[in-house]
This record gives sequence, structure tokens and C-alpha cells, in this order.
Amino acid sequence: MSRFFEKVVRPTLFRMDAERAHEIGIKALELGLVNPPGLTKDQTAFIREAFGPIRRFGIEFKNPLGIAAGFDKNALVVNQLAELGFGFVEVGTVTFGPQPGNPKPRLFRLPEDDALINRLGFNNDGAVMIAERLAKLKKSCVVGVNIGRNKEVKNEHAIENYLKVFEIIHPFADYIAINVSSPNTPNLRQLQSSENISALLSSIQEKNKALGEKALLIKIAPDLDSASIESIVDACLNVKVSGIIATNTTTSREGLESGQVERFGEGGLSGRPLARRSNEVIEQIYRYSKGALVIIGVGGIFNAEDAFEKISKGASLLQAYTGFIYSGPSFPVNIVHGLAQIIKARGFSNIDEAIGSSVK
Repeated sequence: MSRFFEKVVRPTLFRMDAERAHEIGIKALELGLVNPPGLTKDQTAFIREAFGPIRRFGIEFKNPLGIAAGFDKNALVVNQLAELGFGFVEVGTVTFGPQPGNPKPRLFRLPEDDALINRLGFNNDGAVMIAERLAKLKKSCVVGVNIGRNKEVKNEHAIENYLKVFEIIHPFADYIAINVSSPNTPNLRQLQSSENISALLSSIQEKNKALGEKALLIKIAPDLDSASIESIVDACLNVKVSGIIATNTTTSREGLESGQVERFGEGGLSGRPLARRSNEVIEQIYRYSKGALVIIGVGGIFNAEDAFEKISKGASLLQAYTGFIYSGPSFPVNIVHGLAQIIKARGFSNIDEAIGSSVK
């Protein structure tokens, strides 16, 4: 973490409402006010040598660390995030119709726990506007689009709603992530059931093939039991989904030390308290699928050791959000360069050799 961010910027932002601070951060990136540390030529060369070619579901990634959905909901700062050192950006969650999300306040920091609680509720500009934005973008990194259903749509009509947003954003996404795991849209997580997930993924994959097949992933909750995780893996393998993003935020408050958590109310918890459970889910997916699915590991990455642990459990790509909020603009460079150093130090010739190394 840069000393200027740690001593000046973060204390200033953390005195503000968390969502307001986030909006200011997005605007600062938009206006070019954030000085990107980027990667030096020497760092870039070392990373390429340490990682080797990173090719996942037919796409080549500059490095394995992405920014998770929820940070750049409306595709406003994709290239700016890439300039900071992220290898890919997942925008969204995008819904068919624009929606304001849940009532404010709805985003809260727990600094003692290195955590966030949010109940934002898929606030976004809607599929048409975000697709128009992406159509004009000269992308400098891989761009995924995370999609979800509108709040007012009942689950019995969810497939139709997902297909509408999918069709609009499909031409502009390198991969598409199906979000059925946010705790902040009523009953959304019911779509993770065996029957529902098979029907949803089959319908979307059929549309995907008709439009020109692109990589399709699903983002799941950390609060699922083992049987539910295995049924989702089975559905993904049957429908030939490319991968699973593990995991979304948790409704659990286990492991929190903050005494103020109860006053924040409902919402999804992210950050360091999620790390252990996220790693457990990653390992279970990797074991059960026998490594057949790409796993994007997300939840509690704050340093390079955290990142490597997810790789060793079976993740082949990574995403972060909360660690970036707490650590600032130098975060992606520190993680990516540090991860490359760990891979070299452990004797792996590339990142692929390290995937699942603690599981095998």
C-alpha cells in the first residue's frame, strides 16, 4: 500500500459514506485523476516469465487478477482499471431494465475486519446503455459482463429476463457471468437449486450458441452446502459451461470481530472473513469436477499469499474487490508481482503448474 494512500487518501475517503466515497473514486478514475502505478518493464517481463501464457476458455489474459463485478457496475472505467494493473475487468451486475437498487445507506465498511457489507441490489444503468458504452470502448483488457435479473421479476419469469439482457450485451462481452447468488435481490438464490440452475443454464447456452458461442460462467454463493455445490458443478458440466466464479458475498457474520456489525443490518459480507469459506468452495469444485472447469477465485484477497492460496486450491483466475478498496491503486501491481514471485519461489515453471497444487 502506498504511504500517500494510506496516510492521506484512505482516511479522507473513509470519513465519508462508503457509497459516496466509491462514487468519488469512480469519477476520479474517469477523469484521469488517479495516477496509475502500472507495471514496470522489468516487472512485466518477470510476470510473463513466471506465469507463462494465461489462456482460459479460449481467451488470453495479461495476468490472472481481475476486478470483481460490483466495482464498475456501469462500465465507466474499464481501461482505467486495466492501467492500474488488473488483467481483466468484470462489469455489472447488469440487468435488462435499469434499476436504482435498494434504499440508501446500503454500503458499509468494517475496518477492524477488513470487510464490507453491501445490500446495493443490482443498481445499474440497464443493459441497453451499458452495451452502448461497451460498443464505443477500445478495450485494453479482457472484459466480462455479469448479468442478473431485475428485482420486480419473479423467479418463474427469470429465464426470459436473463435472456433479454444476455442478448443485448452478448456482442460486447469477452465472457458472460450469470449471477444467481446475490443475497440482495429477493429469492434470487433459489435459482441455484438443481432444477432451476439446469433450466436457466440450458436456456442461456442455447441462446449463446445461436448468437455465436462465448465463454459462459456462473457466480455462486459461499453459503451453499456440499450437495448443492456438486449439483451446480454437474449442471455446468452437462451444459458445457466454461467455469464457476467462487464466490459471491456471504450472509454469514461468522468470524467478525467488529462490535458494530449488527447496526448495519442485512446484506452480503465481503473481504477477509470470506477467505476461508471461499477457499473451501474452490477446493470442492476443483476436486469434484476433476479440474474440468475454470474457477475464478474471489473472496478475501489482500496480499499475494492470499492470491496464491486460491490458485493452490484450484482457481486458475482471481478477482478482488474489498482488498482493492482498502489498499488503493497500488493493489493490483502488488498482488500480481507478488504472486509471480511466489510461483517462482515454489519451483513452479508457470501458473498452470500451481493450480490445485495443494489439492493434488
